[in-house]
Amino acid sequence: MSTPDLQGFHGSYPASDVTFLLRLTDMEATPVEEKERLIQSGQRHYSEMISTESAPSAEHQALFAQALTDGLPRLATEVQALALALQQRRPNRPIVLVSFVRAGVPLGVLLVRALRDLGVASTHYGISIIRDKGIDQAAVDWIEQRHAFADIVWVDGWVGKGAIHTQLQASLGARYPGTEIPFAVLADPTGKAWLSASGEDWLIPFGILGATVSGLVSRSILTRDGGWHACVSYQHLAEHDVSNHFIEVVDNYRRDLPATAATQWLAAQRQDLQALSHATIQRLVETYQISNLNRLKPGIAEATRAVMRRVPEHILVQRLDDPNIRLLRHLAESRGIPLQAMGAALEPYRAITIIKKTS
Repeated sequence: MSTPDLQGFHGSYPASDVTFLLRLTDMEATPVEEKERLIQSGQRHYSEMISTESAPSAEHQALFAQALTDGLPRLATEVQALALALQQRRPNRPIVLVSFVRAGVPLGVLLVRALRDLGVASTHYGISIIRDKGIDQAAVDWIEQRHAFADIVWVDGWVGKGAIHTQLQASLGARYPGTEIPFAVLADPTGKAWLSASGEDWLIPFGILGATVSGLVSRSILTRDGGWHACVSYQHLAEHDVSNHFIEVVDNYRRDLPATAATQWLAAQRQDLQALSHATIQRLVETYQISNLNRLKPGIAEATRAVMRRVPEHILVQRLDDPNIRLLRHLAESRGIPLQAMGAALEPYRAITIIKKTS
């Protein structure tokens, strides 16, 4: 593995948008079916393997473009509302955004631009956090050598069932005694995040692509030598890269918005979401006899990405005619997997994928 570049790199983004604190490496791809077998048998952790990421099909790209068009007003408004809420929660302080690769990075880029437009001194880093293994402590140490730890806000794209929130708590909870970890997302149907633009499960445009909307960076790869975690740069997808197009479209729309109110993320709302999401997850665990919660991928973004990267067994949706699941429906049809309509029983989620048990 290559020696870490202690200045990081920027993927396909401008240097001012994000610095990835990851090591670039090469790794032989593991076929999806084999990866699934190794993960579920316990022989390998998912973070020790990577599968080839193919270019999105023309239909996939068209569905992303449609999702961006449909979701643009909401996305731009919610980014501005989140930035205003961060400014209010951290008055007269710089804000250091640390987003989790990859789902947090597009939101982090949008937020750092919005914060700077509000006159807030803001910096953005992309680092690795891995379920069951922890946060990249070497990257955290690097950031803390340059910034006050109290100025950090941890950023992810959304919350599915809360595995990353739980991992963040396990990794850094002792650093925030008596206070809640400042964890911000765009959508949180579980009510667990410190700040979220909403508790609704909706078709977040950057949630339905991979590297081509995240700076051509792969999912992070676990390392064990005490250095930064690693990733692969997917240069073979460069001609399909929409990372900067996506940012510019949303950013330009946001800058033309009328006055926007700061996000209100209230305790009562969070408590209701926590109870509802927990009850739904528990009901599915019992119905489908799921012994490993990692097989359950709730929320449109997680459900869609699971169909793209894993081996799904069931795809559950609230409504078959929901426009928010267009890509999920397309991917399911291409793999011959029927969608199962669950109605209100799936709330607060619009979609959930259950990964096939391999043994």
